[in-house]
Amino acid sequence: MKCYGQIKRGQTYTDRAGAYAVILSGRSLLVTEEQSDITEFQLPGGGIDPGESPLQALHREVREETGWVVAPIRKLTVYQRYTHMPDYDLWARKLCHIYLCRPILQRSAPTEPHHTEVWMTQRDAVSLLASPGDADVVARLRL
Repeated sequence: MKCYGQIKRGQTYTDRAGAYAVILSGRSLLVTEEQSDITEFQLPGGGIDPGESPLQALHREVREETGWVVAPIRKLTVYQRYTHMPDYDLWARKLCHIYLCRPILQRSAPTEPHHTEVWMTQRDAVSLLASPGDADVVARLRL
């Protein structure tokens, strides 16, 4: 399994599984722009809550962060990422399940605070995505 991020010696990491979507429409990808202390572009998605499957979490997180309903096409990959999650004050080993999806219907604006939906090209996504793992997955897509 591919691994991203630096493992800090002596740091304790909490396992955190998440599901994320690469949403394609033609040659455009749907990402989220999260504006808090810093602005980051991210694949829509997030943590898998207790009792949820990765696909249930994917649908919930995409809807919250973009307002879109999506249809998963296939699982692209799973990778791990060692990172600090400042919103949770948590050092995490994130297990990231990445799914290729197509957009079905936009039901609303994003309901997750500080999130904006942004459509962009593959090239822009590769250069702007905050997570190196996400950028790597998007770079390997053949559009």
